[in-house]
Amino acid sequence: MSTSAAFWDGIAAKYAKSPVRNPTAYSETLAASTALFSPGDRVLELGCGTGTTALKLAPYVKSYTASDISSEMIAIAEHKRRAEGAGNLRFVTSGIEEPEEGAEPHDVVLAFNLLHLIEDLDGALAAIRKLVKPGGLFISKSGCVGEMNPLFRPLIRAMQFVGKAPYVKILKATELEAAIARAGFVLEQSRTFTGARESLFVVARRP
Repeated sequence: MSTSAAFWDGIAAKYAKSPVRNPTAYSETLAASTALFSPGDRVLELGCGTGTTALKLAPYVKSYTASDISSEMIAIAEHKRRAEGAGNLRFVTSGIEEPEEGAEPHDVVLAFNLLHLIEDLDGALAAIRKLVKPGGLFISKSGCVGEMNPLFRPLIRAMQFVGKAPYVKILKATELEAAIARAGFVLEQSRTFTGARESLFVVARRP
């Protein structure tokens, strides 16, 4: 189910130095997410990378756990957390199907730029549902390559062949929405942001 930890370990340092591609869409994503938070929420972010988003969102909630399968990404994230002194935030190296022993479901689970990188999407969403408490929210933003110009697909495959890109699922927005609903979530929002029509932001609630 998971993407390759080795691939992400290998690009962690470069990834950490890369600027946000679309600052406007990123700011809109943060604002849309924080608008759904409550101060007492316990939040889990899956696929947190080097922790930039976690550090920006953690001040809005009671506790924030951010996980990633890449230990190198988490090491960089932890260094940034210590530098900023984010006391209610912690980073852990973990996959979606590896919840911490004894951990209770969360009020909000986040998955930004993650779902389209997972081969077994249905399996991943089933695991994510267990991480969200009844009545809680699952908030995701995913690249829907199926909405992009088909001419980009051979380029993606070529980069994957030479080890320069991870697995990417070719999804249309409607297919992603259907998969989330199939996992037992009720969709409450589905939208895109400025200059990023191929990136779908979905808010779904676990009944």
